[in-house]
Amino acid sequence: MKTLLNCTIALLLFMGTSAQKNVIIKLWPDVVPGETEAKHEPVVTDNTSGDVTRLTDITDPAMIVFPANSDNNNGAGVVVCPGGGYNILAIDKEGYEIALWLNKLGYTAAVLQYRVPKKQDGALQDVQRALRIMRDRAEKWNLNPDKLGVMGFSAGGSLSARASTLYEKQRYPKVDEKDELSCRPDFALLIYPAYLDQGENRNLTPELKVNENTPPTFIFQTADDRLGNSSLVYATALRDAKVPVELHLLPEGGHGYGMRPGNVAGETWPGLAERWLEKTITSLN
Repeated sequence: MKTLLNCTIALLLFMGTSAQKNVIIKLWPDVVPGETEAKHEPVVTDNTSGDVTRLTDITDPAMIVFPANSDNNNGAGVVVCPGGGYNILAIDKEGYEIALWLNKLGYTAAVLQYRVPKKQDGALQDVQRALRIMRDRAEKWNLNPDKLGVMGFSAGGSLSARASTLYEKQRYPKVDEKDELSCRPDFALLIYPAYLDQGENRNLTPELKVNENTPPTFIFQTADDRLGNSSLVYATALRDAKVPVELHLLPEGGHGYGMRPGNVAGETWPGLAERWLEKTITSLN
């Protein structure tokens, strides 16, 4: 295990010349709600298989903000939720790399370091707080506060679906005026999402309260993904609630590919998502 110092150095090298404009924002200025451990830096695991940097043991949640370039800023923002089974975060493959891609399209991206391992309630609080901070700082980052969405991969897709359906109830004691703002995302993208079919007979996970106010959603998965039923179940619930949903299911590609080359699914979804985002962001005007 390594401390986050090594990960921070790697992040700066990864982002290159753009690193100076990115900022790390701690979500909770004082006590982290429901957290029993003292705040400390995340731990970088020794597992680098697949050329992936993995974080765990997160007790001081944060988001790394990648502001859009001034020459192509479209005014929309995305909170990116990496996956990792609620045990680790694949922070580069499903976080930083996604943020840089969103930047190229004109979006401000915030990569979420939510609480792991096995802290699903805390993770939901973290994404809700991140959305509120984004709205609070919208003017500073030249964002439209009504064009802020979530994007998640695997467990991060689960978290994004939860953020999309569980925003009405206050999930933690209010910290400051930011918590008066809405934590409902205006749109959502779920890439190979997990854990959405944990209801009886592999039906919709009971905690997900899909209704007509659930945000428009883009879903991508493959038929050979062992977790692929999540997409089918969630898309059906959205359709039944008359929520705009776009579902893509490729025959093969597996799970956990991010957007790296060499996998047909990883090479396919970004173009589809780009077009969906452009259409959806325009419809929010």
